[in-house]
Amino acid sequence: MGGFTLLELMVVVAIVGILAAVAVPAYTDYVMRGHLVDGSNALSSLRVRMEQHYQDHRTYETVSAIPATSPCENSSTAGLFTISCTTLTASTWVAEAQGSGAVSGFTYTIDQDGVMATTALPTSWGTAATGCWIQRKGTSC
Repeated sequence: MGGFTLLELMVVVAIVGILAAVAVPAYTDYVMRGHLVDGSNALSSLRVRMEQHYQDHRTYETVSAIPATSPCENSSTAGLFTISCTTLTASTWVAEAQGSGAVSGFTYTIDQDGVMATTALPTSWGTAATGCWIQRKGTSC
């Protein structure tokens, strides 16, 4: 009769445990990076809509005479991010994507000049930076 000894089974369990200890954190980071794209895509899309609005009306603000509502007037959601404008004047705007749930702690911004910034992120991912949206653990601008 053939079979496995208890020692052989324990070795297999130990190997599976080691593989799981390496694979689970890597997979978790991979899934998180997939969610982060929602925020950056939404901000890029909002930037295009804001520039189209400015080109049509020569202001970023809502034009009540036409009526033409500024894309920045209403907040929206994109995946786990809430997209809103923190500043809106006739010649300037700043939009923000603030994460919730699995991406809580991440905040990205963009302004009328296209300046991207990561204004907040979990400390395990690095530090806030201006000039890019940090979307990979341990990277910087």
